[in-house]
Amino acid sequence: MSETIVTSPHTKWGRSIGIAIGAALVAAVFVLAFIWPGMTSSIKDFPIAVTGDVKQVTAFTDALDENAAGRFDITTVDSRDDAVTAIEERVVYGAVVLSDDPEVLTASAGGTVNATVMAQVASQLQHQVTAAVTEGVQAGIAKASAAQAAGQLPADQALAIIEKASAVTAPTVTTTDVVPLADTDPRGVGFASAAFPMVIGGMIGGVLISLLVTGVWRRLSALAAYAVVAGLGLTAIMQTWFGILQGDFLLNSVAVGLSLLATASVIVGATALIGRAGIAVGALLTMLVGNPLSAATQPMQFLPGAWGAIGQYFVPGASTTLLRDLSYFPEADASQAWLVLGGWAVAGVVLSVLGHFRSQEVVHVEGSLEAPRTTGSLAALPA
Repeated sequence: MSETIVTSPHTKWGRSIGIAIGAALVAAVFVLAFIWPGMTSSIKDFPIAVTGDVKQVTAFTDALDENAAGRFDITTVDSRDDAVTAIEERVVYGAVVLSDDPEVLTASAGGTVNATVMAQVASQLQHQVTAAVTEGVQAGIAKASAAQAAGQLPADQALAIIEKASAVTAPTVTTTDVVPLADTDPRGVGFASAAFPMVIGGMIGGVLISLLVTGVWRRLSALAAYAVVAGLGLTAIMQTWFGILQGDFLLNSVAVGLSLLATASVIVGATALIGRAGIAVGALLTMLVGNPLSAATQPMQFLPGAWGAIGQYFVPGASTTLLRDLSYFPEADASQAWLVLGGWAVAGVVLSVLGHFRSQEVVHVEGSLEAPRTTGSLAALPA
């Protein structure tokens, strides 16, 4: 009695090596996409406001231009109140108040990097103020000594002037946190930690709905349900449980839900239009382009060229900006972030509908008086 052994065909050696090289290239691209922004970023165009006497402002800005050329984008405002308003509206990230009691205004809620940069500004200002006072004291002592030597000033008066000048000390620069982080997230770790899971969450929703739900209207309904449930659930975790988000719970839920919907919708739409390859397209847009350019952990101005501004037109960047504004900067104009997220969500819906119509096939029955009917992988269009 003979036996037949059936073996599965082996992958050709060339194909095996090609797949291995392709996988290595994909891994390299992922690593490059995540490392590149951080390794190529630099302190530049950091927006700050300055207020004070014209001479003081000129001296301070000249010192910054000399010691930190190109690092700051300086706006002159009329008063401390105007500087505070500019910070609260996120027009600037910090401010310097030049007066007899110099002050540096910062907003740690804008990010730890912002606070670090403003701490450096405070140090620079303190050095400048101390140097100016020291120079003035030395000039006064030298003038009194010269007057005494020339017989123009009695010794006791000269000594009194010198003692008075020597007692002068430089004022201490005060740092005021205008928009501090919440006590529940004092280092801002929660915001930084939540950015990437939000990206993954949107992708998971899009992939699962694309693979497990059939029918364009059912997919769109699933997307809507996903956005509502996930928005409420994630906000409950980030705000009620951990205290990462601040402000109005329902408004934050809408923002979180829209952020997830924007990513998931594009993946579902791309899948409807070009098949399962759409999952890869959506993931690439979100993971390899949007996330590295999101500026979630640093000011967008620090990214090379215009990439920081471009990143705000992708879901991860707009989502991070919107949630930070709603939590800590309610006076800021968040319209761009809302429009960007809404635009991506609508684009995904449009792609889904286009994919639905594209999959329809019109069948004409010769000699039949009945209206043509349609068949396809998706449900037939309603009459």
